[in-house]
Amino acid sequence: MSRYPHLRQLGRPVSLPASPGKAVLEAVPNPDPGALYLVRFTAPEFTTLCPMTGQPDFAHLVIDYAPRAKLVESKSLKLFLGSFRNHADFHEACTLAVGQRLVKTLRPRWLRIGGYWYPRGGMPIDVFWQTGQPPKGLWLPDQGVPGYRGR
Repeated sequence: MSRYPHLRQLGRPVSLPASPGKAVLEAVPNPDPGALYLVRFTAPEFTTLCPMTGQPDFAHLVIDYAPRAKLVESKSLKLFLGSFRNHADFHEACTLAVGQRLVKTLRPRWLRIGGYWYPRGGMPIDVFWQTGQPPKGLWLPDQGVPGYRGR
């Protein structure tokens, strides 16, 4: 930990943040900021609340980004994503909030997020957002989540 003294959550007991706004996303230096590569995080059990009924909503999130100078520290990302468990908002707003917060924190070359939401009212809602065109030469695998058929 002495190599990363600025990290406040890694290696320590930390409570789940009360809300996404109170969550702290931390970053570490990219070991090779000149290299063009993709980082992928998947959160197959992302949970939030319906803003109308308060019932839980579930999604499989896939986050892909091409870093510049910073990488997201994974424990802080897990805590940030977990903070949505008591947050009530629509699927679109939650998906965009995750992607936009990561962009604000990391300033990546490129980022995309796929929010593959399980059915609400009998209809799955999938939400996709990216910062623009991916950089030329970036290997961009399929997100690997099939269209809804009982995912």
